[in-house]
Amino acid sequence: MTLFQGKTLMITGGTGSFGNAVLNRFLASDIGEIRIFSRDEKKQDDMRHEFQVKMPEYAEKISFYIGDVRDLQSVKNAMNGVNFIFHAAALKQVPSCEFFPIEAVKTNVLGTENVLTAAIEEDVETVVCLSTDKAAYPVNAMGTSKAMMEKVVVAKSRTTNKTKICCTRYGNVMCSRGSVIPLWIDQIRAGSPITITDGSMTRFIMSLEEAVDLVMFAFEKGNSGDILVQKAPACTIQTQAEAVCELFNADKKNIKVIGIRHGEKMYETLLTNEECAHAIDLGNFYQVPCDKRGLNYDKYFIKGETERNTLTEFNSNTTKLLNVEEVKQKLLELEYIRSELKK
Repeated sequence: MTLFQGKTLMITGGTGSFGNAVLNRFLASDIGEIRIFSRDEKKQDDMRHEFQVKMPEYAEKISFYIGDVRDLQSVKNAMNGVNFIFHAAALKQVPSCEFFPIEAVKTNVLGTENVLTAAIEEDVETVVCLSTDKAAYPVNAMGTSKAMMEKVVVAKSRTTNKTKICCTRYGNVMCSRGSVIPLWIDQIRAGSPITITDGSMTRFIMSLEEAVDLVMFAFEKGNSGDILVQKAPACTIQTQAEAVCELFNADKKNIKVIGIRHGEKMYETLLTNEECAHAIDLGNFYQVPCDKRGLNYDKYFIKGETERNTLTEFNSNTTKLLNVEEVKQKLLELEYIRSELKK
């Protein structure tokens, strides 16, 4: 018996890399139904056919719902009878959000408000929202919209005692859709330069499986209003590019620096100094509890809290930096890389 036995799980933005990873992990379990909610019928059709071939004995457990998190009614229409939600729908590309920031707000902020409003009205038991390291000290539109998404999550959690709402924050997922490693592999095969933005830039790295692990940790252990962060290693972009070159027998001399794109940071942060003041170290994870104080600040002048944690900002410069060999080993754990190496 599992937590999902006979239950219905809905994944917003479910045709993406995260949704596929969840299906691969849970479809063969005793889960009752997995609902894929997204606005792209072509991706849904591709996904339907893929799992009919890959896991034909379980494919009937998948239900597909066309809709958009920007439309509250379409979210409600898909949510009847849902027990749990993994909210992954988002605009994630930093440069495109820089050029179209209001679109990021519509999906990442207002879309999250719609999902949580519908979830509370439909008596959903648990909602886990997926955020990003770019939400901590945001400097770009994508990160700012995700930071606001986190504020919506925490605020909504204060309005209900029946639906648990929490949030995960993690860094770059290797080989996810739109990420840089598949681009580098294509460039290597085409004989083109391997383009990087800045070799000294650092980024947290994790696998899709680790992303699912974090969401499951939040699902099982998180309290309503929590932000859960996984302690992840990082590497420089130069190191990551060299690791891919070595795996695919490419000349490192073909690595070409093209400069930082719109809105990019030199390093990312998973836990801010301000959050460190009350964050809880859970071993492989950090828990940032919801601030339960109300708007009546006067009483805190009489009786306040003065103690502070000794934790300091957790960013991709201060975490463990992997070398080329360590990045190669991490890459070889990925099914995508193993599959590409066979070609």
